[in-house]
Amino acid sequence: MFPIPQLARLFQGGSVNRRILRAAASVAAAGVLVKIVAVFKEFAVAGVYGRSDAMDAFLAAFLIPNLLINLISESMNQALVPTLIRVREREGHERAQQLLSSSMLWVCVLLTVATVVMALTARGFFPLIASHFPAEKLALSIRLFYALLPVVLITGIATNCTAVLNTFDRFALPALAPVATPAAIILGALLLGGRYGIWAMVYANLVGALIHAGAVAWMMDARGYRFRLWWHGATEATGEVARQYGPVLLSGVVASGGLLVDQSMAAMLPAGSVSALAYANRFVSVVITLLAGAVSAAVVPHFSRMIAHEDWSGCRHTLRTWVRLTALVSTPIALALIAGSHLLIRTAFQHGVFGPSDTALVTPVLMMYAIQIPFFVSSRVFYRFLVALRRSDLIFYCGALNLGLDVVLNLILMRWMGVAGIALATSLWTVSTFLFLWYWSWKLLPKGEIERV
Repeated sequence: MFPIPQLARLFQGGSVNRRILRAAASVAAAGVLVKIVAVFKEFAVAGVYGRSDAMDAFLAAFLIPNLLINLISESMNQALVPTLIRVREREGHERAQQLLSSSMLWVCVLLTVATVVMALTARGFFPLIASHFPAEKLALSIRLFYALLPVVLITGIATNCTAVLNTFDRFALPALAPVATPAAIILGALLLGGRYGIWAMVYANLVGALIHAGAVAWMMDARGYRFRLWWHGATEATGEVARQYGPVLLSGVVASGGLLVDQSMAAMLPAGSVSALAYANRFVSVVITLLAGAVSAAVVPHFSRMIAHEDWSGCRHTLRTWVRLTALVSTPIALALIAGSHLLIRTAFQHGVFGPSDTALVTPVLMMYAIQIPFFVSSRVFYRFLVALRRSDLIFYCGALNLGLDVVLNLILMRWMGVAGIALATSLWTVSTFLFLWYWSWKLLPKGEIERV
């Protein structure tokens, strides 16, 4: 139970928890607005392109760019931000600017190298991604893929700038900036779709990504950090970022592997099982993205500052408060999804060829998936604390352990529960993740108490 006095302290004037609450609320509100525009984007795209071969080709072409952005750039954000804050707090702004310039250069090099490798090998792996595409459709998908590759670098830069802005407690506008892409797609599909066909989607994505990157880079410059790609030599700080980056990147690869494992094992079950996973996960993923994403973005700068000043009492208080608060908020949402899963699936999907039997199949999958919500959201507080503590190796170990656990649980539970067993396996290894991160966070938190700096 969350004590009322402790909850009340969240709203005290200048408290750290009040600032975190305000930041999380800003990110969540911006995320909701972006999601709303994205829904209208889906309506516009569906109205212009429907379930056409061109749309299939575009979706296949966009898989790899999204993966590269999430793995390379997001991993750099997690590795960079704690060290950037520590350097700024202890060594000053200029040294922090040098670290940022060097790290930005490296992430741009990594994104460019990955992009070139993907471009050179596209004709080799695309037949595996789109194995059922006829030759003409496959060729279109590859051409679209080549045209979309610049988005990798542009969006990667945008995500890095956003992470830097968060270190200044700037959350709302950076979180709202991604709305440029779905807005551009809406205009592109409606105004140019008839003339340029599916290529209007490519042009719109490029324009949206440029606007997004330009906006957050301008905001970053306004806060005193210049967007500059320059190597300032190997330092203790750049070495620290490099050491943290590897495990975080590998943990992202492992997490992606878990998604592939679930989909491939669902493919072993009766037809429609893979789709059932996808339909059920849409609801859970929206909740997780909004809640966990908001909390993760909000707590990182504060954990990093407290650790830089060795304010272990503040870390302890923030951990306890936000794990309890996230559980308090997310548990009723999970219970509501479980209780209303049949009505939700029937209302959202039971139209046309999606019939009552499909609703009956997807409903228990959603119920099993929803169990993970409070554990996942609360575990992100521990996750971000360990990253801020520069123990990303533990993040990798946790991911590797849970990948093995996912496979074992899938094999056991899918025999008893079918595709719902795969969803339950995901929720169970999320519980395992929570316990692992909880244990190591408290184990590594120094016991000594000092006054706040």
